This record gives sequence, C-alpha cells and structure tokens, in this order.
Amino acid sequence: MADGTLHGVNLTGWLSLEPWVTPELFAEAGALDEDALLKGLGARNYAEVVRRHRNSFITRDDFVRIASRGFNAVRLPVPWYAFGDGVAQTIGFVGCMEHVDDALDWAEELGLKVVFALAINPGGPGRGGEATHDLADMRLSRERALDVVFRLSKRYASRMGFFGIELADDVVSQRRLGLTLTEGMPVHLLRNYYREAYELVRHAAGEEPVVIMPDGGIPGGWGRFMAQRHYRNVWLDCHLDRRPTTRVDVSGPSGVRRLVERNSRQLREAARAGMPVMVGKWSAALPIADSAMTPEGRIALERVFTSEQIAAYEKAPAWFFNTWKTSGLLPGWDARVAMATFERGMIA
Repeated sequence: MADGTLHGVNLTGWLSLEPWVTPELFAEAGALDEDALLKGLGARNYAEVVRRHRNSFITRDDFVRIASRGFNAVRLPVPWYAFGDGVAQTIGFVGCMEHVDDALDWAEELGLKVVFALAINPGGPGRGGEATHDLADMRLSRERALDVVFRLSKRYASRMGFFGIELADDVVSQRRLGLTLTEGMPVHLLRNYYREAYELVRHAAGEEPVVIMPDGGIPGGWGRFMAQRHYRNVWLDCHLDRRPTTRVDVSGPSGVRRLVERNSRQLREAARAGMPVMVGKWSAALPIADSAMTPEGRIALERVFTSEQIAAYEKAPAWFFNTWKTSGLLPGWDARVAMATFERGMIA
C-alpha cells in the first residue's frame, strides 16, 4: 500500500453521465443511459450538454470541500472514450482528458489521492451498436479497454496523486445456479482481462500504482488469484452499495447492524483470496423499511447505518462513499447530505 488508508468519495456521474445522479440531463430526451442520450439529442446537442455539465458539476471548489470534510481520496470513473479519438470520435462521444488532468492537479494541490476506475461494466446488459463497451464477453471491447488502461497509466505514471487504477467500474460475473448459468461475464474471460491489464499497467507505470479488480459480486471466487509473488500491489474491490436481494428488517438498530454484518462477512470472504480488499462503493441508503417508520426515524437509522459501516470498514485499505454529489441531494447516496452531521475526525 502506498500511503496509508484511503477514506474517500466517488465522483460518479461527472465525466460519464448517470441518470440517477443528474436525471434532469436525461429527461428531455427520455433517455435512460448515455448511449440513448447521444442518439436522442444528436451529436451536436449531446456534446454541448456534456461540456456544460462537466465544466460545472465538479469543480476545484468540490475538491476543496472534499478535503475539508476529512476525506483523503477520490475514486474517479473515467469513460472508455476519455481520449476522444478512434471509434469514440466516430460515434460522437466527447473526450474528457482535460478534466482528468484538472482532477489530478486539484487532488495533488490539496493532498488527495486519486483512484481511476475505467467506467466499463463487463457482464452488464449490452445495448448493441458500436458503443457496446459492456458486452458480457467483451469481444468488442477488450482491446479498447486495455488501450485506455495503458494510456491512463502511462500519462500519470510519475504523478504523486495517482494512487492506482481499477480495471472496471462494475462487473456482473456469470454464475452457475443448478444446471443453468446466469447472465454475465464468464469468470475465465474476466481473469484473462485482469492479467493482461495488470501487465500493461506495470509496463506503463511500474510497480507503485495499485491495480484494483472488482470482485464481480463473487467475493469468494478469487482463491489466491494473482496473489503470487509475481504480482505486486493488487487489490480486490467489493461494492457494498447494492440492495439486499432478500427482505431485511431494518426497522430498528439491531436490523441495521445485521445488514452491516452481512457486508462484513462479504469482506472476510473476499479476503481469503490473499489480497487486500477495499470497498469501492458504499452508501447510507437503507432498504425499504416498515411503512410506519417516520422520516425522522429513517434519518436516525441511516445515521446508525453510516456510522456502523465506517467502523466495519476500518481495517480495509480504502473505502469510497457513493457518491460526492447528486443534483437531487439524494440523502442516502450524496455524501454532502449523508455525511454532513459526522465529525471530520470520524471520517479521517
């Protein structure tokens, strides 16, 4: 580990647009993702919307506020079209490397570390066309993804603020349930991608940057993968912001603590792989509770949920709240709201 434990926030929805972060940008086109937004607005209007959003949504002032709250890192999703050339330019996506440069400049000025996360979602639903950067088998995207990983690593290899790079943002791994296979990325293909990307990062930036692999929702499925002596500074990432698939009673503090213990078990299971395990995404949002719960009661329980998670993730080398900012100030997801009542020392 480079410089101690990281306590940070995600900058979701800044460089690549997310409808849950800024729904107003998608409303006019009736779009549910960025590909559909581009098609709905047309390349010219889309480019104007994206440029205006990136210039105003996250600024240096946000980095100042992040540092003043006690956070020491940011996790920055970087779109696969960040360099704005090749097929991305043909399709109409707008590059953003000047904003990535700004983010690193601001972070270094304020003493923050930056973890880049390549904003692809292997195993997620493909949408067809040239922009299928998240198809389950990655046949159309692996070379493109590896190229961006290499170029980012090389560009920032000597920068003090560059802590590491995560090889994907979210991953949906294929699983066997009885005699059937679920939708998702076949694990052997995901492992091959991780190995190739690791070698490219090391070739471009040496052994210091941390290489981070999303666990794909199977924390126990990595059995000392890449834990050999040959591999250095490799972490596994568990995303713990997903809602439970089964009903959980969170009508009181004991139910909230059971939910936190479930997350802690996931971390312990992942740690058996022999690698450091970070929490790339977590939130204060509770599952739907009893209809009799008052808004004030829910706020109190979400505060308990947040404080219990901070304590539970203390031994992880890094955690990142999801996310720093939403246009609607979503209380369980926006750090400016969810963490507002916490002392700086408790976060740091």
